[in-house]
Amino acid sequence: MQMVKDRIGPVVKWIGLSLRNYISRIIFNLKSGCKWILLAVFIGIIVGAVGSSFDYCLKYAEIWREKYPWLLYLLPFGGLAIVGLYQNSGLEKDRGTNTILHVVHNQDEDVPAILAPVIYIASLITHLLGGSAGREGAALQIGGSIGNTLGRIMHMEEGDRKLLVMSGMSAAFSAVFGTPLAAAIFPMEMISVGIMQYSALLPCIFASVAANRFAGYMGLVPESFIIRATPIFSLANIGKIICLGSLSAGLSVIFCMFLRNAAVLYRKYCKNPYVRIFVGGCLVVAMTLAVGTRMYNGAGSEVIRDAIAGDVVAPAFFFKMLFTALTLGAGYKGGEIVPSFFTGATFGCLFGHLVGLSPSLCAAAGMLAMFCGVTNCPITSMLIGFELFGFTGGPKFLIIAIVVSYMLSGYGGLYHEQIIVYSKYHPKYINRLSGDDDFDGADYED
Repeated sequence: MQMVKDRIGPVVKWIGLSLRNYISRIIFNLKSGCKWILLAVFIGIIVGAVGSSFDYCLKYAEIWREKYPWLLYLLPFGGLAIVGLYQNSGLEKDRGTNTILHVVHNQDEDVPAILAPVIYIASLITHLLGGSAGREGAALQIGGSIGNTLGRIMHMEEGDRKLLVMSGMSAAFSAVFGTPLAAAIFPMEMISVGIMQYSALLPCIFASVAANRFAGYMGLVPESFIIRATPIFSLANIGKIICLGSLSAGLSVIFCMFLRNAAVLYRKYCKNPYVRIFVGGCLVVAMTLAVGTRMYNGAGSEVIRDAIAGDVVAPAFFFKMLFTALTLGAGYKGGEIVPSFFTGATFGCLFGHLVGLSPSLCAAAGMLAMFCGVTNCPITSMLIGFELFGFTGGPKFLIIAIVVSYMLSGYGGLYHEQIIVYSKYHPKYINRLSGDDDFDGADYED
């Protein structure tokens, strides 16, 4: 009997210890999961409320701009107010969304709490007075700033606070644009191309869904489009879509060059930020009068909708790039994402008319390919496509355009603080900033 006890005793003890460790891990996982779900939902509601009000204000700004066309002539003076607002808030060296990315990459950096209200007001001024800008870039900054501020108030450690920053970005993008799946993945994918921080997956998803639901309760209807005609999935049509994806990749590079070079030229010839933004405002006003239409002022959502319906003005994609570069390069605030949608959709629609392929499908494909090219985010691009256009109407065509654009758009992009962790061409670790201009070309070689 004693021999049996001696043999069974260690086994029972081992089983008990293993069971205790297993239960401890389960309890720890449950605590961590509950903690991040609660925090994410809390941040989603807070950021969702701010993002919903921001979206409403932008819609009213667009209505007022159309109702009172003379507001355009106040754009240079609105620019002076924006510069004064930033300088008096201690944000004269603000770098837009790149500021948020830099903070996530560097544990010792911080997002100023005042950034959220300042970018909120400055973006409204830009949209109200006719600057060419989007809204998602501003929303990302608002969400990141609120997430970081809440983390500081709750005395969270650096790593956890970065997760709150990313959760806030997801929540803001979801509330403003109405694509919760894409919004959940976008911050994780855009920060480090080639690798994602999966520790942020749960908080980003719950924050995004909570913000999206809150926006829905506030009466905001998410964007949705219908592709009017879908061609057969033939080799000829696949070839045309590959061509569109390739051209969109090149166009995304040109779009980023427009934005970067406009900022460089403004700073070269107008060193004073007040003079710079005033001159920029005057140039936008002059260009608007020269082209004889207001379709390039503001975000241009209606033009995107028209392009997906198959209607397009041939040079629209070029003028939108030019107007956006003149606006944002001078120091006006907003985002680059909707202008990139505008550019891609109008270019794609024009391409469809020229090659005899559904202009509606090509507008959708060009829009997503352009977004992928400027952000280096293929997964987010696919999710946006599914959420905006549904799972019918040619998703295979859209995916082809996206992956071709991702491959051919190179390592540049809108966000200079975005890190390219892995190569687009080889299973190779490169770890470079997308804003670096000194790629030695080695990664392009076999």
